[in-house]
Amino acid sequence: MTETVAFAVRGPFDLAASIRFLEGFTPAGRPDAGRHRGVLPLAFPAAPSWRPVGVRLRQEGGAVHAEIEAHPDDVAPAAEHARRILSLDVDGTGFAAIDDPHVVRLRERFPGLRPVLFHSPYEAACWSVIGHRIRMAQAAGIKQRMAERLGDVVGGMASFPGPERLLTVTDVPGLPPVKIERLHGIARAALDGDLDAGRLRAMEIAQALVELQRIPGIGLFSAELILIRGAGHPDVFPASERRLHDEMAHEYGLHDPSPARLAAIAEAWRPYRSWVALLLRARREIETAEIARGRRITR
Repeated sequence: MTETVAFAVRGPFDLAASIRFLEGFTPAGRPDAGRHRGVLPLAFPAAPSWRPVGVRLRQEGGAVHAEIEAHPDDVAPAAEHARRILSLDVDGTGFAAIDDPHVVRLRERFPGLRPVLFHSPYEAACWSVIGHRIRMAQAAGIKQRMAERLGDVVGGMASFPGPERLLTVTDVPGLPPVKIERLHGIARAALDGDLDAGRLRAMEIAQALVELQRIPGIGLFSAELILIRGAGHPDVFPASERRLHDEMAHEYGLHDPSPARLAAIAEAWRPYRSWVALLLRARREIETAEIARGRRITR
């Protein structure tokens, strides 16, 4: 069935900014995002059924409308996923009140941009395994081919395979057996509910990171990625994101600052530390094109 759901927007938000981010940020793997005249199409397996759903998003004034193609039981979960993917499940009114002048400049450069997430913590975890120690563009290609080969087509787009389907996979071109084994572990964690976004966001940040690192193949770097860009936690300062730390040092004019010093600076960004970090990373990629040029993911 197809149903349209409207999301209220609390605080600044621009869907066009989200689309531009998806076009230019390699891990998203969506160079086609801007070809749909202001509409953002998505296809993904939606928890808890993990059946594939299709969502077409458009913005009209103070609301975002989601046209959802899904099994009747999956319409509400698909809407919840879509709101989270665009960070619309967070009240953003306080973001404009952060008066750190560095953050003010970032907001002016990227008006209306909020974090655009992976479709789920499950897909974020799969990305972290696929992309470990290979170039991001290569990893994005492998993930897309997995969707095309193993997933379902919904609304003209290929959905990444759900965890039950992923457990049946024994060979993926470009991935060694150890990565397939780790993907199976992620699939089992997803089916057990260990990668539920609401569960992860309800935990204390430190506890959520510990829980995620119990999944084989998930270290601190990946755990932070899953919590921030999978579950959509709005207020995490990444302790292991070297590129972010380098960009902060550049922005604040610091020479070789410690992670503790950077974390102390980020206290002024509460409760939107994840959001500010995203703007810093987006600007760094625009100015350096380091991901587009093919540097590898490091941990």
